[in-house]
Amino acid sequence: MATAREIGEQVLAPEAAAVDEERRWPEKGMAALRSRLGGLVMPAECGGMGHGLLAVAQVGEATGRACASTSICFGMHLVGSAVIAAKASRRQEERYLKPIAAGEHLTTLALSEPGTGGEFWLPQTRMERVGEGMLRLTGAKSFVTNAGHADSYVLSTLAAGPGKPPGQFSCTVVDATAPGLEWGPSWQGFGMRGNASRGLELRGAEIADWCLLGEEGDEIWYVFNVVAPYFLMAMAGTYLGVAAAALEEACSHLLRHREARVGRSAAAQPVVQHRLGTMWARVERTRRLIYHAAAEAEIGAPQALLGLASAKAEVAEAAEATVNDALTLVGGIGYGEHSPLHRMLRDARAAHVMSPVTDLLRVWTGRALLDEPLLES
Repeated sequence: MATAREIGEQVLAPEAAAVDEERRWPEKGMAALRSRLGGLVMPAECGGMGHGLLAVAQVGEATGRACASTSICFGMHLVGSAVIAAKASRRQEERYLKPIAAGEHLTTLALSEPGTGGEFWLPQTRMERVGEGMLRLTGAKSFVTNAGHADSYVLSTLAAGPGKPPGQFSCTVVDATAPGLEWGPSWQGFGMRGNASRGLELRGAEIADWCLLGEEGDEIWYVFNVVAPYFLMAMAGTYLGVAAAALEEACSHLLRHREARVGRSAAAQPVVQHRLGTMWARVERTRRLIYHAAAEAEIGAPQALLGLASAKAEVAEAAEATVNDALTLVGGIGYGEHSPLHRMLRDARAAHVMSPVTDLLRVWTGRALLDEPLLES
């Protein structure tokens, strides 16, 4: 999208190296994205732009090209926004959807927990009813992106209703100002250094019961109908942007140094041309898979999940391989600590470990093809 590309080039890219080196949350870039694209997936009737999965992937690519950390942060806002909007009550529309659409509210996900690994759909955080119209949350969340900077957090919990059977989970939205939220120290990552990831302790945090998203026990519906599709496209777009940026960096380097070499330049070498052609094909076929998967999911195609799951798995491999190839073509200059490829390689590696991890996505695809349940009972 033109707006995302403009913000990426003018705001995100100039800040990317500093965001990474200083491990700081990209406030300037997030402000620009929120003000102009914050309501990307909000319904038009709430003042939003009314876009879906394809736009999320396209925006992710544009921002990921410029700064992967910022792209991840904004992607989590888009996913959280979609979750709140999916079954929003009238009160939730007024409190969250309209401010999000106006670029005045930043939200994010808080689903992962210590001890559950990549199975973020199995929360241990507990929710209980306390008094008239109130809920109390007790538990812990981990790897919360935009931690301490968002205005609200989308959480998963064990359902609160009396008589609910085991395994019934719910989703809630919690304001940043709610009492009982205690943030842990900043997580120091190998890559994606600007995403402001922290752990969150919920020490009897109390929220109004109208903050419950959908019905009690709806969490699995949210996970597979909203969280997974939007998350997979936000991540796939981001890492596609990283791969595309690495390809561009390699091309630019070879063109810049075409005349600087004595004798035949590297750009004239068949082995270099072959490698570059292979890189282009890898990035382009991954882009087409991602965009096709998003478009298929938007129309509810029967095998949409196969494309969504495979898109993130494929782009994780494509991004890592493309950055590695770019490093080979650029040589020692690219291997330097302050090279953009140095940052891209560290950022790209995160694609495999951000849940759902690559191996699990491959398993889900295989199970879907064999008509087996995605989750083991």
